[in-house]
Amino acid sequence: MKRYSHYGFNDFVICLGYRGYMIKEYFSHYFLHMSDATIDLSRNETKILTTSSEPWKITLVDTGLNTMTGGRLTRVKKYLDKKKFMLTYGDGLADIDIKKLLQFHKKNKRLATLTAIQHVGRFGVLDINAKNEITSFLEKPKGESGWINGGFFVLEPEVFNFLPKGDDAVWERQPLENLAKKDQLCAYKHSGFWSCMDTLRDKIELERIWQSGKAPWRV
Repeated sequence: MKRYSHYGFNDFVICLGYRGYMIKEYFSHYFLHMSDATIDLSRNETKILTTSSEPWKITLVDTGLNTMTGGRLTRVKKYLDKKKFMLTYGDGLADIDIKKLLQFHKKNKRLATLTAIQHVGRFGVLDINAKNEITSFLEKPKGESGWINGGFFVLEPEVFNFLPKGDDAVWERQPLENLAKKDQLCAYKHSGFWSCMDTLRDKIELERIWQSGKAPWRV
C-alpha cells in the first residue's frame, strides 16, 4: 500500500477473508497508533499532538472465508466505480514503478496487464556425469527461470465479463486464460526486486532485509 501511495494512488479496496476482523481493527486504530497523543482519562479526551498517518481511503470488504481469487474480485466489483483499477496480492513485495506500469498498460490498450517476473531459483543445479560424479555446482541464475505471474495487475472494468459467477472462480485460471486467448492480456516485464511471503522462511528473510535498512521495496 505504501508503494502505491508513493505514486499517488491512495484509494484502496481490501478483500478480507480469514480473520478479516483483525485487519478492520488494525486500520480502525491506525491513526492513533501512528500518532503522538495525550489521553486525559478523567475527561475522556484524546488530543493528537503529531501524526505520521497515511492519506489513505480504505474500503474493507468481507469476501468470504473460502472464496477463491476470482470470487473475491466479483464481490468487490460494486466498489470499483466502473473505472480502470489496479489489483495485486497481499503477500507480494516489489520495487515496481507503478506509474510506468500504468503507462505501459495504457500504451498497449488491452483489457488486462500483469507484471511478469523471473523468480530466482531456490536450489542450485548439479551437473552429474555417467559415473555419478558431480562435475559442477551452480546456483540457478535468475535468467534461466521462466516468466511468472507477479501480480500487480492493471485492469479495465470489462475484465468482469471474463469472470465466471460464484465464489469458486479462480482469477488465475479461466479469466486470465481467456483474456490471453482473446489477445487482451499483456505482460509488463519487471526485472527488479520481487518476492512473496509464502512460508516462515520467506517471512524471516524479508524481515532480515527490512531490518538491514536496505529493503528494495522501501519508499
